[in-house]
Amino acid sequence: MRLRTLTAAAGALALCLTGCAQSGSAGSSSHTVTYWLWDSNQQPAYQACAKEFEKRNPGLRVKITQLGWDDYWTKLTASFIAGTEPDVFTDHIQKFGQFADLKVLEPLDDLGIDDSAYQPGLAANWMGQDGHRYGAPKDWDTVALFYNKKMTDAAGLTAAQLNDLSWNPKDGGSFEKAIAHLTVDRNGKRGDEPGFDKNNVKVYGLATNGGGDGDGQTQWSNFTASTGWNYTDKARWGTRYQYDSPAFQSAIKWYFGLAKKGYMAPFTDYNSQSNQANTQVSAGKAATAFDGAWMISTYAGFKGLDMRTAVTPEGPTGKRATMMNGLADSITKNARNKEGARKWVKYLSSNECQRTVGGYGIVFPATPDGTAAAVAAYRKKGIDVTAFTEPVADKKDFRTFSYPITNYAADVYALMHPAMQDIFGNGKSVTSLDRTNDQINLILSQ
Repeated sequence: MRLRTLTAAAGALALCLTGCAQSGSAGSSSHTVTYWLWDSNQQPAYQACAKEFEKRNPGLRVKITQLGWDDYWTKLTASFIAGTEPDVFTDHIQKFGQFADLKVLEPLDDLGIDDSAYQPGLAANWMGQDGHRYGAPKDWDTVALFYNKKMTDAAGLTAAQLNDLSWNPKDGGSFEKAIAHLTVDRNGKRGDEPGFDKNNVKVYGLATNGGGDGDGQTQWSNFTASTGWNYTDKARWGTRYQYDSPAFQSAIKWYFGLAKKGYMAPFTDYNSQSNQANTQVSAGKAATAFDGAWMISTYAGFKGLDMRTAVTPEGPTGKRATMMNGLADSITKNARNKEGARKWVKYLSSNECQRTVGGYGIVFPATPDGTAAAVAAYRKKGIDVTAFTEPVADKKDFRTFSYPITNYAADVYALMHPAMQDIFGNGKSVTSLDRTNDQINLILSQ
């Protein structure tokens, strides 16, 4: 669910919206609703919803198109330009600001969506600055620490210990101690033992997912948030980013410092889309990895590995933190079959469909009943998902937070992507973010 924004394409879209021909959704008609999604694992669940929807709406057919993550956003943006957009598509919160600003989304105020019917905060995130709703809650995810039980057992770390870790930016706390102990060099020395060779590591204590761009969802966000830091000055539609905060920068300096010490996989070794954290863990190159709930089935499917999960470490504020992202279904402004699209989105956001999706044990649907169905389905598969659900249920000990929701998301990405790579990969000072933050806030002030 991390996003690779398409700045150039977005620019072309902005220019084209006033002058390009709008031919409507490709393959759509008054009898068909076209629906795009990116996750192939979820397609069977939504095919099941479509089958039931078609029974309830004789004469209407749902045509589902699944595209891989990168192709999805490229083709969706291109479809807005060409006038071949789908009637309905799976929307991502980081794209929402851009799409709303470009006026390519249809308001959903008439669907009767009740915020209280979904997990807290999910529905509110899809309200535009104009007061209109542009997304119907679909599902949610949080982040946890995946770990290889064989490796943690060998290191003498129990599940109870892994679920009771804490960190601070000064010495890393018990979390850094655990990651150091899980790290093993080519000579069998652990990261906390004399003679450890940080330049010749066989198994890293922690995998990496790269620099994290401007959100750090599966990289550093749980650490920065557990200092009390916020991306922007407001929960939604902020007008100033806060990457110049001392709390943020101290957390980032410590986090990337784990790689310098040899405890976390370095940027130079793992900086490509094909070698992300889950790949490092499956290859036995890393003992643990922070990753999202959408990856539960992937980690559980690693052959020969007993993968478990632990909650994120407690931070300086005394709380644990995790991003709680939530997807939504949106209708395009130029949808050919708007009437059918509204019926389909209303059904997608219903308890009936979300219970069906939950029963597949692939994601956590947005409604509490859908979530309960997912937990039960995971349990049948022998998968404990407590590390992902506990933060949502326990507001006393956990802080959940959203992706930053602002205008100019593509521009923020264009500036933060290289800035964070420079810090992680090239050792640039975290104080360089002061200038980047000023550039971002100048754009937002326009």
